[in-house]
Amino acid sequence: MAEPAIKPDVFQAIADPTRRRLLEVLGDGEMPVNQLSGHFTMTRPAVSKHLRILAAAGLVKDRKVGRETRYRLDPEPLRELKRWLAYYERFWENKLLALKHYVEEDG
Repeated sequence: MAEPAIKPDVFQAIADPTRRRLLEVLGDGEMPVNQLSGHFTMTRPAVSKHLRILAAAGLVKDRKVGRETRYRLDPEPLRELKRWLAYYERFWENKLLALKHYVEEDG
């Protein structure tokens, strides 16, 4: 069975440590950009740029509350990524088990 396709944008989005940290912070709940900016030493526009990249990858959703935009984590693309990575986890477990058997038989 083929694994589901993952948007390349997800890989690009999580490649940046700032964006990974944004996802961690948003894991605590929905927040406006002003509150998110307080977790970083960068400007609010820089945080907003990272949020736009995360939103384009489907990892962040936003909603307007009055004049404020609030952001929240959408973990679904990360679940797809986890399923995709599970194949490689099994691959390496099998390789390490084969190496263990080889070493034990030789020793």
